[in-house]
Amino acid sequence: MDYKKLGFKCGIEIHQQLETHKLFCNCPSLVNDENKTDIFFERKLRAVAGETGDVDAAAAFEKQKDKYYKYEGCSSSCCLVEMDEEPPHNVNQDALETALEVSLLLNAKISNNIIFMRKTVIDGSNVSGFQRTALIATDGYIETSKGRVRIEVICLEEEAAKKLETKESYTKYKLDRLGVALLEIATDPSIQDPEHAKEVASIIGMILRSTGKVKRGIGTIRQDVNVSIKGKERIEIKGFQDLRYMPKVIENEIQRQKALNKGKKEVRKANPDGSTTFLRPMPGAARMYPETDIQIIKITKEMLKEIKLPELLDEKTLRYEKEFKINADLAKELIKQDINFKDYTKQFPKIENTYLATVLTSFSKEIKRKENLEIKEEHFKEVLKPLNDNKIPKNAVIDLLINIAKGKKLDLSNYKSVSDEELKKEIKKIVDKNPDVPIGGLMGDVMEHFKGKIDGQKAMKILKSLK
Repeated sequence: MDYKKLGFKCGIEIHQQLETHKLFCNCPSLVNDENKTDIFFERKLRAVAGETGDVDAAAAFEKQKDKYYKYEGCSSSCCLVEMDEEPPHNVNQDALETALEVSLLLNAKISNNIIFMRKTVIDGSNVSGFQRTALIATDGYIETSKGRVRIEVICLEEEAAKKLETKESYTKYKLDRLGVALLEIATDPSIQDPEHAKEVASIIGMILRSTGKVKRGIGTIRQDVNVSIKGKERIEIKGFQDLRYMPKVIENEIQRQKALNKGKKEVRKANPDGSTTFLRPMPGAARMYPETDIQIIKITKEMLKEIKLPELLDEKTLRYEKEFKINADLAKELIKQDINFKDYTKQFPKIENTYLATVLTSFSKEIKRKENLEIKEEHFKEVLKPLNDNKIPKNAVIDLLINIAKGKKLDLSNYKSVSDEELKKEIKKIVDKNPDVPIGGLMGDVMEHFKGKIDGQKAMKILKSLK
């Protein structure tokens, strides 16, 4: 499709949970609390007029369903604040500082005064009937392969409750996720095509992960996409969990819009097959009104000076490539798995960096897939030490890791290394005995002779020098 000719407009909203306690109480952010469920109650919510004096269209739509809401939770992860039976406590300072840090990383202009507002939400996902949200910064930007994309707003808000069950007369929610500190980041509509949307989401996600202060895993970050073409209304698509499917969903939505006579502004859900389905009318400004229980927070120059910005993960990847002389994929994987590679290179200086990085990033995955065993840091260090001391060959590492993970003691007797002198001597005998055999065949004979107790690369090097 010619997206420019279609008048394609697209912006992204990213919602990221922060790794800290909840926003307005001291409850831990156990978004999947597995403790005993010991809190149960029911509520019925109503729509109220916002600051404009009107009732929001999305709130009115939910009210028409005339449903009631069941709530359950664990006292280990929710309190009277989540039950809307106690006013919010002071805002979580760690969450606020993370929001300021992200705003600086996104080159945004931070508000002098942080004012929390109430955003009407009566689908039951907020017990109070509203979500507390505050504008932190505006007018930021990121650089992409297709030019600069503006960051219109950065907000700090409460996460919603987790939906457990939907029936005709009620919906059931769990409170462990309600109140978790959440960053909302919204771009302007300058994204040029579906693949560009994916790139923009990836860059913002990388910046968020660079702080080391955000939650990781499925459900901890969500992307919503606002998209339209010339002559059609804006559609908000919610529910992206995997960026790989974003281009396909956007492409299908454009095809759907092209087939419409006009259409209405609405919120739609992204489906696994790439299609979208109607959720509710598009909310507007009528759902916002002031929060009277939380004081205005003044942001000073001194506060901002104290924030230390982290090294971005992309920059860290480039540094790893240069510092350790490894390829980009290995560098990314080391960073993704949060492995202190410098510590390993200091402890095991005789192991080549590329192989060391491969062991640390790949072997645990392979052993998990094949043996369903967890490889811990101490397991790696126990096996890497004899490898560094040239007491075992490389091809013994996986077997030894498996044995240790099964609870066995480290036994090197079956993997005693062959000295370089002995190795060269025996390989020469094999070559002299089979002068006409190609090098590949000789390599097989060498490995069979030593029963896996030698380094294949070292053996091949000796073979090439003798042929």
